[in-house]
Amino acid sequence: MKNLFQINRPRDEFPTLASGIHLLSHSLGPVPRAAQESMSAYYDAWESHTSEDAWAASWWEMSAAVGDRVAKIVGGQPGSVQIQPNASIGLSTVASCFDFQANDRRKIVTSALDFPSMQYIWDAQEKVGATIEVVHSDDNVSISTDEIIDAIDDRTALVALSHVSFRSSNRIEVEPIVKRAHEKGALVLLDIYQSAGAMELQASVWQVDFLIGGTIKWLCGGPACGYLYVRPELQNELQPRLTGWVAHNAPFDFAQPPMRYAESVRRFAQGTPSIPALYSVMPGLQIIEEVGVKTIRAESERRTQAMIDFALEHGWKVNSPRDVNQRGGSVMIYVADGPTMVKRLAERKVFVDCRPGVGLRMSPHFFNTDEEVREAMEILAELM
Repeated sequence: MKNLFQINRPRDEFPTLASGIHLLSHSLGPVPRAAQESMSAYYDAWESHTSEDAWAASWWEMSAAVGDRVAKIVGGQPGSVQIQPNASIGLSTVASCFDFQANDRRKIVTSALDFPSMQYIWDAQEKVGATIEVVHSDDNVSISTDEIIDAIDDRTALVALSHVSFRSSNRIEVEPIVKRAHEKGALVLLDIYQSAGAMELQASVWQVDFLIGGTIKWLCGGPACGYLYVRPELQNELQPRLTGWVAHNAPFDFAQPPMRYAESVRRFAQGTPSIPALYSVMPGLQIIEEVGVKTIRAESERRTQAMIDFALEHGWKVNSPRDVNQRGGSVMIYVADGPTMVKRLAERKVFVDCRPGVGLRMSPHFFNTDEEVREAMEILAELM
């Protein structure tokens, strides 16, 4: 079978792929060759700012432009994504929209499979009146949709969950959760760090209220910036306390308080945006758009299933859902000593990582070939 990747995207657009088999998209995507040219364009704009105001020429509009590219990938409308310094700041900005001491809606519903940053931030909200209900996982792999729905009641302010878990690649059912939350007057936030760029997302169709994520992983954007999606109908109802001058309706008036929020998703901004970060992410976003998330997901489903089948045939424990409809783009395979196995695989030019109690995390992306994924599994079999 001819590899879809060879039709859509030449591998030489990612120079680092020449160094080995990259199965680390859940952690750090490979650098696109065009990123160097893009960063040079940033330098040129900065260098020439004395003859042309870089802010007026392009820099001020860049956050919105990059935000719209992210919105397209996650299934949102233009004007629905505000670029953030990172996903933790995006989440904290959402948290700052709530006054947990003002009414009886104080409950945050979370999950035991969420990324620790989410848990840290929500735990901190308990100091200002929030109560946290964590939906547990019996097997540390999956979360029951029914248990999530049962946790949502009239006291719930927000349901905040990982769409795909970093621990197991478990993918939650979005629509029934959103339906229940909205029926109870609660809002829904999804951490899509492990799904954006790896599968088709439908922010507008789902009617989800918030999405947070970043570019470092499946979007091939490096450790540059995060993003926050806010449902357009909701934007002007909220007033985040975590804010800054860029979120002002007339930022260049440099007005004294009180704050007058922008009547757009920009009200969820803070201070001066990181312009070099915006330059660095654009090549990766363009590649994802050109390859197409539908193609990426089709390849991912086939390859992750082949990896799971290989693992089960060898009697290995798989710490990811077997059902493709419940799985993200990664496969977790248990090994007794994860760090040592990661090192031994790296010596054979197979690049993965591990997590305590989980084992190896392995993630084929669109730039991988069937042959090298199979080779990686065979090398793992030799080492096991």
